[in-house]
Amino acid sequence: MNAARGAALLLVLWLVALLAALIGAFALTARIESLQGRVLREGAAAQQIARAGVEYALLRVQDRQPQTRWVADGRRYDWRFAGSDVQVRIVDESGKVDLNQADAQLLSLLMQAVGEPREAAERMAAAIIDWRDPDSLGQPVGSAEDADYAAAGLPYGAKDAPFDTVAELGQVLGMTPALYARLSPWLTLHSGRAMPDPAFAPAPVLTAMGLDAQAWLAQREGPLAADGAQFVGAGSGTYSIESRARLPNGRQAALRTVVRTGGGPVPGSVYTILRWEEGEPPQ
Repeated sequence: MNAARGAALLLVLWLVALLAALIGAFALTARIESLQGRVLREGAAAQQIARAGVEYALLRVQDRQPQTRWVADGRRYDWRFAGSDVQVRIVDESGKVDLNQADAQLLSLLMQAVGEPREAAERMAAAIIDWRDPDSLGQPVGSAEDADYAAAGLPYGAKDAPFDTVAELGQVLGMTPALYARLSPWLTLHSGRAMPDPAFAPAPVLTAMGLDAQAWLAQREGPLAADGAQFVGAGSGTYSIESRARLPNGRQAALRTVVRTGGGPVPGSVYTILRWEEGEPPQ
């Protein structure tokens, strides 16, 4: 009898322990799901606030009042929205080097400005020209036509047509991921200009143009003149915008986009999205 009671007691203790473990597992699962939901909610909120920064930048860059208009030359603007801090930079695409319009010299000088040796930069610039020009004649400095791609073991040749995306640059013979990462932020397909507008150009582009980048950037960081005129060109209406949001709890979100103003494909929209990236760029 005592043995049976002992076995029953042991069984009850095992059942109690099992129930406690199950309750603990359910509580832990509920806690994890609650934390996951909170992270997702905060991430979505931060991302929407970053998007609000983009919308606000487009409003301010078209402000009719020169004193309050945001200048699309890369300077940082701070804004408060929904209790969160937002940092916005807006750059007119006319300040970048147009991959389909720039000549070999400007492309080479831009690569040198981001750290590429002169000879390598000149060869790479020639390869870019060979990629986009319609003929099969290689550049004298560094030919990169179909035969050269075949010799390098690549299954494709020169495109012999304009670039459709900046990312396409990665397919050009000789382009490395490291050089692409340094070069691509200063390139565009949307300016239609052979030479960038220095009023909006970032430091590497100013250097490639033979200008004193330090002096130009120092002028931009200063206060605007009373009439709002401060190295401001006409602008293209196509902008690169970087918006970074920080919630009161420290949660952050980053958004980078290229947009063209003046109406979009959706009825009622006032801009067209040409590129959209969320989160931090890969290193």
